[in-house]
Amino acid sequence: MNNILLTFSIPLLFSPLVWSGYLESNQNVLTPEDWIRVGPVDPQKEVELTFALKQQNIEQLEETLRRVSDPDSAQYGKYLTLEEVSSLVRPSELTQKVVHQWLASHGIKNCWTVQTQDFLQCTMTADVAETLLSGSKFQHYVRDGQSVVRSSSPYSVSDDIHQHLDFVGGLHRFPPKGQQDYSKAYYLKRNQSKVGFHLGVTPAILRERYNLTVTDVGSAQNNSQAVAQFLEQYYRPADLAEFMSIFGRSFQHLSEVDRVVGTQGAGKAGLEASLDVQYIMSTGANIPTWVFTNPGRHESQEPFLQWIVSLSNISDLPWVHTISYGDDEDSLSTAYMMRINTEFMKAGVRGISLLFASGDSGAGCKHLDKENSFRPSFPASSPYVTTVGGTSFKNPFKVTYEVTDYISGGGFSNVFKMPNYQTSAVNAYLKTVAASLPPPSYFNTSGRAYPDMAALSDNYWVVTNRIPIPFVSGTSASTPVVGGLLSLINDRRLQKGLPVLGFLNPRLYKLKGQALFDVTEGCHLGCLDETVQGQGFCAAQLWDPVTGWGTPNYPALLPILTSDS
Repeated sequence: MNNILLTFSIPLLFSPLVWSGYLESNQNVLTPEDWIRVGPVDPQKEVELTFALKQQNIEQLEETLRRVSDPDSAQYGKYLTLEEVSSLVRPSELTQKVVHQWLASHGIKNCWTVQTQDFLQCTMTADVAETLLSGSKFQHYVRDGQSVVRSSSPYSVSDDIHQHLDFVGGLHRFPPKGQQDYSKAYYLKRNQSKVGFHLGVTPAILRERYNLTVTDVGSAQNNSQAVAQFLEQYYRPADLAEFMSIFGRSFQHLSEVDRVVGTQGAGKAGLEASLDVQYIMSTGANIPTWVFTNPGRHESQEPFLQWIVSLSNISDLPWVHTISYGDDEDSLSTAYMMRINTEFMKAGVRGISLLFASGDSGAGCKHLDKENSFRPSFPASSPYVTTVGGTSFKNPFKVTYEVTDYISGGGFSNVFKMPNYQTSAVNAYLKTVAASLPPPSYFNTSGRAYPDMAALSDNYWVVTNRIPIPFVSGTSASTPVVGGLLSLINDRRLQKGLPVLGFLNPRLYKLKGQALFDVTEGCHLGCLDETVQGQGFCAAQLWDPVTGWGTPNYPALLPILTSDS
């Protein structure tokens, strides 16, 4: 980020002491049950806050994304540079002046911005922060050795400031267990399964199932891919080298990460980080790979938000990013999710493909007093990302056809309406399986439906801390696999002088399942109550809210996605 000193001589552009504007009026401020409040923060303790400034031309940004992502559009693949995106969405001069003056009037000078100038990150004492953001009360919270600082109550700003900000990061949104939980699925499954042995998923098994040959590796000089890690999750170079020496003997590959953005921490390697790096680099073989690491070591940081902000400050990013991170929609404010969606659109118009894991809780369940409902996950439910679900082999002893992995996250957003690109497919599913659907009170039939596609997510081999570990499961496994396959397709497109795939969904849904293995068996988890009895949605022909359109058949997908359009 670019360091700027906030000193201004312009007149005051806001009226102080008018406190009625809650930026995140529906943000859940209840303390999650796994966090324990220790006590109030020392007034002189420094906190770091992220101010999301109102952007311009959001509707134009969305229309630009539609045009560059639609293969039937004359603008398909004509992506924008970061500088062009900045010119489009950069906050108005008035917004920048008002926010800067407001911060300066409270003595806040230690701030950084990004190239698009729509985020400011500032450090200040807790005392100043509580004065700046009326109603906020900073407290210490701990969980399993982690410590964070968050506000125990909602915050507000004056009406004159309210119109220039989307939200302030660093007050709410406790870090979910997220990635640390994704591998737990195996242990649940192993205890319930009657099968005591499994073939295990390795790069060779994936390449056999999805029909990759020894020649299906990257070679384009201007191609790259990335994974993002949060919450003290680190990969270890020695683990990657060991993994490739064991499992990468049959194909050309790289054994080192090309670039780390952020700071690698000390201590043991994280299982999640190891999984992501090893499988995107073995599926997207021989393609330079970046690792974004966001430890969140500053107690008031929101690690996912840190990653989002970093995308607006790097001109040349990898073309494919896979992220195994999510939270319940109902735990986040609408203002926050809408702004994150804008950040996804900014990435999409630059030609970047964002892939998110669909989660490992099936349809999820929100327990209500009178009637339960399914619980969608964000960012999986965003209309501007490609969401990846999970499958397992029908016969665990053979490389055979796939069925639903019952943990595979999927469903319908309660916040975002169904995008046009998927309306036909989703309505066809709802009509075809109407008789067997859960009651309509459990889900929103008009919401963005996910996932969009899937891959194997069951019983992976991973090397972590130099030890090969079997039985790692979750959609955090399937997501980097799909990401690596898309990187291979990007590689061929770049060699042909074509633009990269960018935001995939408009093109994916126009394929109508062509070149994908349709998954038609199995259901995923739902609410454990008398009405749905632990079941969410079930797979069906073509698109379904468990496995999307199905899993990739690489040699069939390659010619379709490397055509001139």
